[in-house]
Amino acid sequence: MNRQAQAVVLLLFGGAILKASLSDLYLRYVKEGLRPFLLVAGAVLVVTAVATLWYELRPSDDPPDHHHHEPRVGWLLILPVLGLLLVAPPALGSFTAGQSGTVPVTDSDYSELPTEDPAPIGLLDYASRALYDDGRSLAGRRVQLTGFVAAGEDGAPMLARIVVSCCAADGRPIKVGLSGGPVLDVPAGTWVRVTGTHSPKRGTDPVNQADIAYLEVTGWQPITPPKRPYE
Repeated sequence: MNRQAQAVVLLLFGGAILKASLSDLYLRYVKEGLRPFLLVAGAVLVVTAVATLWYELRPSDDPPDHHHHEPRVGWLLILPVLGLLLVAPPALGSFTAGQSGTVPVTDSDYSELPTEDPAPIGLLDYASRALYDDGRSLAGRRVQLTGFVAAGEDGAPMLARIVVSCCAADGRPIKVGLSGGPVLDVPAGTWVRVTGTHSPKRGTDPVNQADIAYLEVTGWQPITPPKRPYE
């Protein structure tokens, strides 16, 4: 693969990074705080590619070299980069939740719940309060959880969301079981906002044997997938 082909690949790859970083698309792959680094990386790749193309295509007094011919198949490396530029892979969702065990939660110092009724909190926060605090900080309050529907071991719907530390590569699901009603009769992967109260019921994730907290559902509604799909 000659330098011109390498430069084109760098240019397309840097363009794909910049395209994602200048919109909310990058949130499917990394945490929000990494955006400045993506912008710098994409810009460096684009500048490097342009400089390389300028160097290779500039007029030269040197005699042409007819002895080295790189195979044209090297240009096929552009195809996956074009795919990344034109077709953005979706965020991790219900498939990942079905294949991976729920994130084991840990004890924490629990802050006061938001004053809204119902109180909007994250799935990880709810699971920690329900499992380690035995729901004491949830007593007498309605909460609102946002996530996507995932299938439980017996096919019953659960609420899940992917938790990332850095990027989608380390993403793992946090799962919350649902009891009571009304039943979430929508396909797996559908984003929903669920309202309910703490349930003392607990389950076990068959993938990693971690405890799963439950929510007593009082209502739910489907929603548009959020711009920030991860916790």
